[in-house]
Amino acid sequence: MKHLLDPMDISVEEIDELLDLADNIMEEPEKYREVCRYKKLATLFFEPSTRTRLSFEAAMHELGGDVIGFAGADNSSASKGESVADTVRTVECYADIIAMRHPKEGAALVASQNVNIPIINAGDGGHQHPTQTLTDLLTIRSLKGRLDHLTIGMCGDLKFGRTVHSLIRALSRYSNIKFVLISPKELKVPRYVKEDVLKNNENVTYVQYERLEEIIAELDILYMTRVQRERFFNEEDYIRLRDSYILDTEKMKLAKDDMIVMHPLPRVNEISVEVDKDPRAAYFKQTLFGKYVRMALIMTMLGVNA
Repeated sequence: MKHLLDPMDISVEEIDELLDLADNIMEEPEKYREVCRYKKLATLFFEPSTRTRLSFEAAMHELGGDVIGFAGADNSSASKGESVADTVRTVECYADIIAMRHPKEGAALVASQNVNIPIINAGDGGHQHPTQTLTDLLTIRSLKGRLDHLTIGMCGDLKFGRTVHSLIRALSRYSNIKFVLISPKELKVPRYVKEDVLKNNENVTYVQYERLEEIIAELDILYMTRVQRERFFNEEDYIRLRDSYILDTEKMKLAKDDMIVMHPLPRVNEISVEVDKDPRAAYFKQTLFGKYVRMALIMTMLGVNA
């Protein structure tokens, strides 16, 4: 695996190996403290991030490596008009691996075509977010014990939500997956996701709903997303749709006792804070799992072992 740009860059077997390594890191963290000593990770974040950037940085530090980079295009030569290609060519001189987030779809692909060190796509516009997908897969496997035979509800912004698109693509390779797509008609899953992934796939089935209350009782997993202001061209549309779905304790009463609630975060108000106390709320555990899966990914892409 030279680069990670898309969840489909990794086979099911490679995913299992990464998740197994992440499990071992959680169990025996001391064994991995120095495996990336003298290695440098560059975090090139051309748009804001809290969890993903800090998760990558924490992962590299816990592996004994160093981190360089920037947290915003204004803090880089991109503000002077430098191209992505020139930026990564420069950074390649200083680092062993790059994690990059960019608002433009395809930016990570451009980066990968211009360097000889590994590129990890940490999110490119509304397109893909493969390390969040790996985080989600580790969360599901750790808390549900499997990645097949699941009914997964995805709720909120399914049109612009790159985490949703990536997770659908990844889980579509496991058997007996049912996706329940819950959104207002303006924010439905894009046609290309349906055509490329969901239709004519013997592993999966899908249904679409507009009301969460109608279907929450059937879900093994509820994956909530925020309505993303930064993806809208029209402020009025954002304001009209932002509160379409709010998960609260009343809705949670309708759910299975062992359903888990996931969210890639940040949340705005789509999950009431009162739900945080519910043992089925897994979104902060999900954040922690993200650090361990990124540790496993960095090790794998750098070819280092404990």
